[in-house]
Amino acid sequence: MKLKRLAKDDTIAIIATAKKIDQQYISRAIELLESWGLRVLLGKHVLAEHHQFAGTDSQRAEDLQWAVNSPDIKAVICARGGYGTVRIVDKVDYSALLKNQKWFVGFSDVTVLHNHFHGHFNLPTIHGTVPLNFPSSGTNQNLESLKELLFNGNVAYTIKANAFNRLGEATAPIVGGNLAMLESLAGTNSDIQTENKILFLEEISEYAYRVDRMLWNLKKGGKLDKLAGLILGGFTDIKEGKDHFGWDGYEMVQEIVREYNYPVCYGFPAGHQAENRAFMLGVPTKLSVQEVGVTFSQSWQNTMT
Repeated sequence: MKLKRLAKDDTIAIIATAKKIDQQYISRAIELLESWGLRVLLGKHVLAEHHQFAGTDSQRAEDLQWAVNSPDIKAVICARGGYGTVRIVDKVDYSALLKNQKWFVGFSDVTVLHNHFHGHFNLPTIHGTVPLNFPSSGTNQNLESLKELLFNGNVAYTIKANAFNRLGEATAPIVGGNLAMLESLAGTNSDIQTENKILFLEEISEYAYRVDRMLWNLKKGGKLDKLAGLILGGFTDIKEGKDHFGWDGYEMVQEIVREYNYPVCYGFPAGHQAENRAFMLGVPTKLSVQEVGVTFSQSWQNTMT
């Protein structure tokens, strides 16, 4: 069964696979999603607490298993990122997804699910905002982009030119997510496959030298060699250590991919920043990086019914 556009009265689930979250954010999310005409179900343990996590590993895995198995749930949105999804990703049986595909939405720590689903089931997912970041006003461009994607399948962004950009065009599936999470998955059964793909990267609150080290991990692992294209989202609040490192996030990327010739887009509006537009991972994407700016578009055609 192919993934389907959402429609009025469809059911969406909210679960927490990583860090704990307060009731106020869940209540706000329920109100917003119901205003879209959706029915909202909550994971049994979505508000549980165990140390920094939203419940024990077993409780979070139980909620993820419930969301995977339930045929009535058409989409699943993770309450927030943080840390913890990697601890439960192998505790769940995903065989139900082969018969009943559904959208999974999130970013940051949810990169674990994105990569795992792409690698094992070729299942597209959505990189987008989460209830922790839903505004109290109930609307902003990030939410509107998520709604448009879920209900109508329109994904088309125009991004202003960036001095770091490398010109070119590519049409290929897009993969990726949070840089630190991608590094942590290297060599595991949730590792990323990048050959002939467009790679998306974003990061927050890391020391500059650590960002450089993570990028070199990708390079030494061959994950930057045969890309169709590279997209850089927010590299937010990159910190200097005791010793001045000398480059910011984009400068590091520019240096490390200098020898390649695929198009590179800097400043894509996604990641841990004010702009976090929704887009699909694991589906063909058209990327055009020109002197006047960048266009990015995706189609439901081969994904949706």
